Amino acid sequence: MTRKQDQIRLQNLERLIREAGSVAELAKAAGTNKSYLSQVRHQTRTPSGTPRRLGDEVAGMLEAGMGKPEGWMDERHEPVTRESDSGARFHGEGGIHTLCPMISWVQAGAWRETCQEFVPDYDTELLPCPVRCSSRTFVLRVAGVSMEPDFHEGDLVFVDPEVVASHGKYVVVMLNSTNETTFKQLVVEGERKYLRALNPAWPERIIEVDSDATICGVVVFKGMVV
Repeated sequence: MTRKQDQIRLQNLERLIREAGSVAELAKAAGTNKSYLSQVRHQTRTPSGTPRRLGDEVAGMLEAGMGKPEGWMDERHEPVTRESDSGARFHGEGGIHTLCPMISWVQAGAWRETCQEFVPDYDTELLPCPVRCSSRTFVLRVAGVSMEPDFHEGDLVFVDPEVVASHGKYVVVMLNSTNETTFKQLVVEGERKYLRALNPAWPERIIEVDSDATICGVVVFKGMVV
């Protein structure tokens, strides 16, 4: 099975979980083990180090249990609206491409170094990104009001470390001197880079990015909580 096929099955697994109401209810309907489905959903590593995969037998059981035609698990299905467990509803384009972990601001600061070794546990929420992004993309919940009116506290932002940080992009930056991770708009003036808060009432709206700062990634999508 190719990586693309694995992703399609993961996306369809998420859809079935939403239809059933929970992993437990889906496992019950399909007559399979809920722990196994959770491991597949969270891409838990096997003893050999590879992510747990959704095999043909279980895929068939899910199709039968949820009244889907044979082969349904291997086809793309385009939902109009996608809703996560957190209540965030996404209106995207081109379908769901990658399941991304929601992490803390502390984790975001070291994500470039740790993402390859990151293994989601059962409490890690995986959110489907409605736009194309790399497998290293993560999700943060906006904190504070510095980026209003475009970003409000509680909004979800998908951050991709593989996207080039250029002028005008919204970026997540680790300030190494204070171990603080912040979310701002990147401003490039010649050889200098600055971080700008969008809120006109925010004190110290613009700060310079020095060599002591690390750009963790670029925002590729915002999900509004409804």
